[in-house]
Amino acid sequence: MDKSFKVTGLSSKNTPIEVRERLALNEAESKQLIQFLTANFGANDTMVLSTCNRTEIYYNHQKDLSNEIATAMSLIKGIDKESIASHLSFIGGDKAAVNHLFDVSMGLDAQVVGDIQISNQVKKAYQWSADENAAGPLLHRLMHTIFFANKRVVQETSFRDGAASVSYATKELIEDITSEFATPRILILGLGEIGKDVCRNFIGTSKEVTIANRTIEKAEQLGAECDFKVMTFNDAITHLDQFDVIVSSVAYSEPIVTKEVVEKFEILSHKFFIDLSVPRSIETDIEDVTGALLYNIDDIQSKASAALDKRMASIPDVKNIINESIADFENWSKEMIVSPTIKKLKTALESIRQEELKRFTKDIDSKEAQAVDQVTKSMMQKIIKLPVLQLKAACKRGEAETLIDVLNDLFDLEKQETKVSK
Repeated sequence: MDKSFKVTGLSSKNTPIEVRERLALNEAESKQLIQFLTANFGANDTMVLSTCNRTEIYYNHQKDLSNEIATAMSLIKGIDKESIASHLSFIGGDKAAVNHLFDVSMGLDAQVVGDIQISNQVKKAYQWSADENAAGPLLHRLMHTIFFANKRVVQETSFRDGAASVSYATKELIEDITSEFATPRILILGLGEIGKDVCRNFIGTSKEVTIANRTIEKAEQLGAECDFKVMTFNDAITHLDQFDVIVSSVAYSEPIVTKEVVEKFEILSHKFFIDLSVPRSIETDIEDVTGALLYNIDDIQSKASAALDKRMASIPDVKNIINESIADFENWSKEMIVSPTIKKLKTALESIRQEELKRFTKDIDSKEAQAVDQVTKSMMQKIIKLPVLQLKAACKRGEAETLIDVLNDLFDLEKQETKVSK
């Protein structure tokens, strides 16, 4: 495996959300960082993965470029370089960086084990790398190996079954209870960590989502990010009757949605209330009102915990799939070492074949010349087959260099290559 593949970054494991938010990179910023590392330092196989839980830069280079990455992020984000550098961690080459990318891509390293969103986020990061022509043979092969492993995880294990986080379980619940609504109107009250996560889980859906928070600036910022409507907190409380689903994660000493308030609503079918707050922010007796249905944090956590237990039990199977996939990738990486020699050998033999064809086909007709061409080509392919197989086998044994030297001497490949280039 290429010992030059590395990763520099930060994640929820060692960096608080306040810092992660400031250092998150959007598409344009990610591509700018890729260009900086490629143009100035010759890094290749460069990919930037930036989510709400991590910002990590994968690259292929002989040096640790953490200092250069801190410089680039400082320029892009307008934040002090030393402050950025203090949060960056480094994983060196060999198996460690590849293992880390597998764990991240499968969801083993996520805040919620088996996070279903990470797979799409990794694909997007890879696409941005490809857009900038920064993905070389190693990254292309590695990412497609990861995608195939992810497909196996979905098909062969229970690792991705169910909603293992409160926020995603909330989204799934809302989708279930509003399945007969053409365009359900959803209000999300309170934008703490869980409220934000619920919002982000609804990005790209056809549902009409409105968000409200005591600090309107927070609501406006998240509304712009998610493309959702925004209301002031007081307006939202005044117009609760306009929504089909009310999700509350407001930290408050007493309920803000009471039976007295709900009794004034004209509920024609059902109105759903989901209380994610502790202490609770919705009175439990609102269910005495006809058509009002309440789900609390225990209902959601029970659903999420059952899914999480199932996922945790699947981890050994996931790791087996990862180990098999990494072994395949390692074999390919080893074979890449002998690829230039195989190419030289084929070129040398083809050069000899062409020279001999010119000598012996001068005085024969085109039909005979074509037959000779096909026969000699077939012979060459059979002659080269065994050395190629032996080279690949030598790679797996760690003996490729010895065989490469033998073939170079036996066929004088360096001289043949110089001859062909002329």
